[in-house]
Amino acid sequence: MLTLEATLGLDDQHTQTAYTELNRQFINGHWVDGRETATIDNLNPFTEAVIHTLRSAGTADVDAAFDAAKKTSSVWANTNPLVRRDILLNAATILQERQEEFIHWLTQETGSTYLKGLLEVQQSRDILLEASSFPTRMHGRTTASTIDGKETYVYRKPLGVVSLISPWNFPLYLSMRTIAPALAVGNSMVVKPASQSLVTGGTIIAKLLEEAGVPAGVFNVVVGRSEIMGDYFTAHPYSRMVSFTGSTPVGKGIGRIAGEGLKKSALELGGNNVFIVLDDADVDKAVDGAVFGRFLHQGQVCMATNRILIHESRYDEFRTKFVARVKQLPYGDPADKNTVVGPLIDQKAVQRILGILQSAVADGAVVETGNVANGNVLQPTVLSGVTKAMRVFREEIFGPAVGLVSFATDAEAIGLANATDFGLSGALYTQDIYRGMQLARQVETGMMHINDQSANDEIHTPFGGEKSSGTGRFGGDFILDELTTVQWVSVQKVAREYPF
Repeated sequence: MLTLEATLGLDDQHTQTAYTELNRQFINGHWVDGRETATIDNLNPFTEAVIHTLRSAGTADVDAAFDAAKKTSSVWANTNPLVRRDILLNAATILQERQEEFIHWLTQETGSTYLKGLLEVQQSRDILLEASSFPTRMHGRTTASTIDGKETYVYRKPLGVVSLISPWNFPLYLSMRTIAPALAVGNSMVVKPASQSLVTGGTIIAKLLEEAGVPAGVFNVVVGRSEIMGDYFTAHPYSRMVSFTGSTPVGKGIGRIAGEGLKKSALELGGNNVFIVLDDADVDKAVDGAVFGRFLHQGQVCMATNRILIHESRYDEFRTKFVARVKQLPYGDPADKNTVVGPLIDQKAVQRILGILQSAVADGAVVETGNVANGNVLQPTVLSGVTKAMRVFREEIFGPAVGLVSFATDAEAIGLANATDFGLSGALYTQDIYRGMQLARQVETGMMHINDQSANDEIHTPFGGEKSSGTGRFGGDFILDELTTVQWVSVQKVAREYPF
């Protein structure tokens, strides 16, 4: 079993005991074992060693967690907003102090490189700080009435209980971007993390919030096998909103269940993100952006660059420089701070991607570098001569491989960009900013970045996709609309005369 040392020296002022009991359920303020006999092995994706084993939660555990959230929701919603603010600020401080502990778990559990882990912890801290202002941003309004003698008020209120199903790729941040604002505006929560990241997407967050002062029952974590309690969790009647980040097929099922329960949903799903290099682009800068946008966290990022479209006049230059850079990327053990490309989450992912690459080569694509796997580590891979008929173009790769596509005109580039069912993020390089903005607005995607790569997420901006990439928006005031409801209250100050 992999553990941290008993204590961690986190800075000159603080020495804290490492979190324990991370392989248990957190329900109503108690750390308990799941009630099912089935177990979940938490695996290190690089060594494939068992970190620890957890007893799966069942439907009874799900009920207990939602019962606790339901019972505490009213009290939490009416807690002084400055108290909620201070708890989130406290959590941000603790997270900063425990930064190395959290990075360690991201590396051991999800194969994060040190750089990726550091970025994820910092981003998680930033969303806690941003959300700490939300308790006093629950703005309602007054409006004129069409009835004489009446006053109209619109109040913004929390939904009550919010449920979250979090992913394994950026588990800490992609959980926290719902958790922090949901708690800030007065919702209680039940979280189901992915089994591959049960600690970093669930139990270590529970430890953090418990230490920060979140009252018992307000925040709960249940970890279980999806075949045992997945649909039951999503459909639970106490939940008024479900937040999910993950694959499009699973997201469609969650959206269907949420719709049947007449509950809100925010679904951030797959992305087959385009990266366009126009004929006037600075190729060196475009190469820099494409390398980062594709290979951050082994390409296991929803808004990672998935298809690189290059104007035919710049294609050879870009290919030569891009391939040279990719060949230099250090890959292997994510615990080595020099590593850029670590392991994929499991062997199933490795074989799936190798199958996509093999299919492309059979259809005429050329392997410029990579296409070799050692264990769960897939060498950084570049294919040239890719066409839109190939699987590598049509499907989200979600790994350290990318295809290069040539185009002749701006119109052809837009047509290629929109030639998939996805529309999450994208990037475009040009020295003519106005031209770039005109083209960016024609791409069917929720986000588009000019002279930058596609993997951007700022805590105050609207994050979300179009088409099969999901519904709803995260970030800033946009997530407030997802996590709250409004109520119209009118006051008839002067006796009203009715027609009968």
